[in-house]
Amino acid sequence: MPKPEPEFTPRLFAGKQLGVLILLVVLLAAAVVMASGMGYIAIPWPTVATVIGAKLLGTDWTAGLDPLLPVVIWQVRLPRILASAIVGGGLAACGVVFQGLLLNPLADPYTLGISAGASFGASLAIVLNLSLFGSYSLTLFAFAGALATLAAVIYLSASGSGYGSTSLILSGIIVAAILSAGISFLKYLADEQVAAIIFWLMGSFAGRTWSQVGLVAIFAAAGMAVFTFYGRDLNLMALGRRSAASLGVATKNVTLILLVSASLVTAACVSISGIIGFVGLLVPHMVRTVAGPDNRRLLPLSFLAGALLLLAADTLTRAVLPREVPVGVLTALIGGPFFCYLFRRRQKKGVASGL
Repeated sequence: MPKPEPEFTPRLFAGKQLGVLILLVVLLAAAVVMASGMGYIAIPWPTVATVIGAKLLGTDWTAGLDPLLPVVIWQVRLPRILASAIVGGGLAACGVVFQGLLLNPLADPYTLGISAGASFGASLAIVLNLSLFGSYSLTLFAFAGALATLAAVIYLSASGSGYGSTSLILSGIIVAAILSAGISFLKYLADEQVAAIIFWLMGSFAGRTWSQVGLVAIFAAAGMAVFTFYGRDLNLMALGRRSAASLGVATKNVTLILLVSASLVTAACVSISGIIGFVGLLVPHMVRTVAGPDNRRLLPLSFLAGALLLLAADTLTRAVLPREVPVGVLTALIGGPFFCYLFRRRQKKGVASGL
C-alpha cells in the first residue's frame, strides 16, 4: 500500500511577514527605551537601559547614578509608556476581531458602545465624587459601565439563531445613543467638575501606575490568547456564518466568546486611558496590506503596530509638543485624515468594498 503524502502546512510567518514581525518587535523595544529618556529631564538611552536592566535583574548597576534618575524612569515614565503601548496593542487587536466578527470594515472596539458605557461610568464617578475604592474608583466605575453596556447589547441582539452582525451594530448604536444623552445630562449637573469629565473623555495616560499597567496587561494577554486560539474560526466566519457552520465552526458560541473577550479587553483599555480614537479602526487596515487577510497573522502584527503607534503618539504629546495635548485628540487629528487618504486611494483602485 503506498505511503500517503505528508500534508503541507505553510508556516504562519514567512518571508515578508516574518521580517515585519521582527522589525515591529525591535522598533517597539527601542521605542520604549527611547521614550523613557525623553521629557523635561533628558536621560541618555544607555542610562535608561541600565536602569531597566538593573530593575529587572535585581542588580546594583544604578549605584553610581543620580538617585533621581531611577525614580523618574521606573516610577514616573515607564508605567505611562507601557500603559500606552498595551492599550494601543489591545485596541488594535480588538479592531481586528470586531471587523472579522461583524463583517464590517468600519467596525472598531467602540462599535458596540463600550466606550459610551465606560464614559458614563467614569462621568458618574466624577459627578458623585465617588471614592469607595480610593484612587481606583474612576477606573473601576468606567470598567463597570463598559460591562453593563456589553450585557445590554448582548441582551438586545440575542436571537434564537445567534448574534447577527446587523443586530449587534444596531443594538450598540441604540445603547450608545442613550448613554451619550446620559453623559450630556451628567455634564449639565457637574458644574465645576465638567472639566474633569471632558478631560477624561479626551483620553490621557498621565499619572498611570504599575497597578493599572498590570490590570490592562492581564486582560490584553488573556484576550490575545483567546483571539489566537479562535483565529482559524474567525477566518472561516469571514466566508459567512452558514459556510463557517458547514465547515464545523460553532458560530454562535465562537461569536459570543470572541465578542465578550474583545469587549472585556476594550473595557480594560478604556477604563485606564479614556477614549482613544482611530487606533482600533486604522491599524488593522494598515497591517492588512502587509499581513493579508489571515487573522492568525493579522492579530499579533496589529497588536505590535498599535502598541508602537499609540506609544509614539503619547511620547509626541508628552515630550515633544510645547504643551501636552490629550492623546485621544492627537490620534483623532492624525488618524482621521490618514484614514480618509487610505479610503480615497482604495476608492480610486476600485476596491473600496474591501476596506
